[in-house]
Amino acid sequence: MLSVENLSVEFSARPLFADVSFVINKKDRIALVGKNGAGKSTLLKILAGLQQPTGGTVALQNDCTIGYLPQVMVLSDEHTVREEAEKAFEHISQLQERIDRLNAQLAERTDYESAAYMELVERFTHESERFNMMGGLNYHAELERTLQGLGFAPSDFDRPTREFSGGWRMRIELAKLLLRRPDVLLLDEPTNHLDIESIRWLEQFLSREAGAVVLVSHDRAFINNVTNRTLEISCGRITDYKVKYDEFVRLRAERREQQLRAYENQQKEIADIKDFIERFRYKPTKAVQVQSRIKQLEKIVPIEVDEVDNSCLHLKFPPCSRSGDYPLICEDVRKDYGPHCVFSQVNLTIKRGEKVAFVGKNGEGKSTLVKCIMGEIPFEGNLKLGHNVELGYYAQNQAQLLDGELTVFDTIDRVAKGDIRLKIRDILGAFMFGGEASDKKVKVLSGGERSRLAMIKLLLEPVNFLILDEPTNHLDMRTKDVLKEAILAFDGTVIVVSHDRDFLDGLVEKVYEFGGGKVREHLGGIYDFLEKKQLETLDQLHTAGSPSAAQAQPKAEAKAASSEGKLSYEEQKEQARKRRKAEKLVEQMEARVMALEEEKAELEASLSTPEGASDQKLFERYAQLGRELKEAEAAWEEALEALE
Repeated sequence: MLSVENLSVEFSARPLFADVSFVINKKDRIALVGKNGAGKSTLLKILAGLQQPTGGTVALQNDCTIGYLPQVMVLSDEHTVREEAEKAFEHISQLQERIDRLNAQLAERTDYESAAYMELVERFTHESERFNMMGGLNYHAELERTLQGLGFAPSDFDRPTREFSGGWRMRIELAKLLLRRPDVLLLDEPTNHLDIESIRWLEQFLSREAGAVVLVSHDRAFINNVTNRTLEISCGRITDYKVKYDEFVRLRAERREQQLRAYENQQKEIADIKDFIERFRYKPTKAVQVQSRIKQLEKIVPIEVDEVDNSCLHLKFPPCSRSGDYPLICEDVRKDYGPHCVFSQVNLTIKRGEKVAFVGKNGEGKSTLVKCIMGEIPFEGNLKLGHNVELGYYAQNQAQLLDGELTVFDTIDRVAKGDIRLKIRDILGAFMFGGEASDKKVKVLSGGERSRLAMIKLLLEPVNFLILDEPTNHLDMRTKDVLKEAILAFDGTVIVVSHDRDFLDGLVEKVYEFGGGKVREHLGGIYDFLEKKQLETLDQLHTAGSPSAAQAQPKAEAKAASSEGKLSYEEQKEQARKRRKAEKLVEQMEARVMALEEEKAELEASLSTPEGASDQKLFERYAQLGRELKEAEAAWEEALEALE
């Protein structure tokens, strides 16, 4: 379907990779792997035709289509979710318009025996057959199934896309891409904005319904469940392994051992030749042999060894003080935003030393409960932190709190204590700050680099209760292994909010599921929870036909209608007018809050860039936005109370 021959790419005369050749066949499921900066995203752009290589060719089979999902894209906000997703079927809509025009022409013609009329009939028949083969207008069910699979509720379909966060809008773009059914799918970190249920749905879709797939992902479980082939970019070359990722890791270790043995043998051979040359360089009787050895030395092609895997570094948290037996107890905790109840009756107890996971769909309250624990937002009920609890909190915005004037090394050197200070360079290398990168100033780092630095800083601070909110989003697989090993060795208490199943596997012994305004406790690891969830889903299918739930809504509506019937006509009319006015005010306040939140998100993105981090005006506007947002939220809550 797609073949690559002798591909080479250079940046500023520095080769990224050279002489790359491989073929993508129908139904290939390829994982593209390599360290950060190896050129994975660049290769995807070249395959998608968005970037030209320095040399070589990319040949695409006739009528073969390519779909590409980048990590970052420009998102539209002028349509509803459904309208935006329907753009995937523009070719069907255009075909239907052509059929309608041909039908109108046939209705106007009366020259039924002419050749022109028969040609028109033939074109109409041909286009109609094509339309039916494409499924006609039956795509609506597939569109809704795909949107629901990616986490959208039916009530979201007719909401404007501007009301959704950047992560949810990326899901819309992913839905459009999947609905187009291209022959080759190129996906760059598709799971970054998905929760566990959406990731599992995407796995099944790619495995069963997609054509060829090439994906870049740091989610090991995801690529293991989807792919059957691994392309590794290393040392400027691409090595093709016809196996899943886990098998590739084993084969790669064997390959590196062979490279090391060959390299050592070659170095011994070079040393022997150089020794001979130095010993007999000035002896006339050995001149011929010396010249022969010099030519032999020039012909030797140095053996390259793949990049060293830093995940073997063992990182440990510093010793922490002992907390009470129960670091966290929640009793009937509830959080509302206006009329919307995020969760209620949350009762949980976490013991000292426990490692637990918070999981659930996006927007179900995981981060909200974390903020309640941190004391950042008010709530109802009792939430008690145990004796001598020292909290350490990691979230994406932690990166903004770093001192931009310090270097990467100095940032870590200021928090490191004891013997760990001797290993700062090794730790920075494990988190991709090796070599000159450790001397960069924080203000010039990208958003992802700042997040990784904030993670290292947290790892070295003496705390006994860790709360990690999506800690793996900017870490590659080797670095995630370093972090996971450190958390396993940590003798304190840990809450991990994550959708990365491989990271959670073997790490947590208890799972708290957020959904439907409730928090449910599941004993066991993440895969025990997922297995249990599948059974629960099947049980729900059996009870879906129960009449009790269906009858509850009409009864409530009838009760409301009877109470309204007791009012006079004029009173009902006045009440309806007041309700419309209150609803309009709520909509205005809600739109104001959403607009401010969107502007705040855009500012945060700008502040994460080197240019934005040094712009004082942006920081001033960001602070002002915080005040405006707080006032707008208060006004919104007042409007909601008035409506109630």
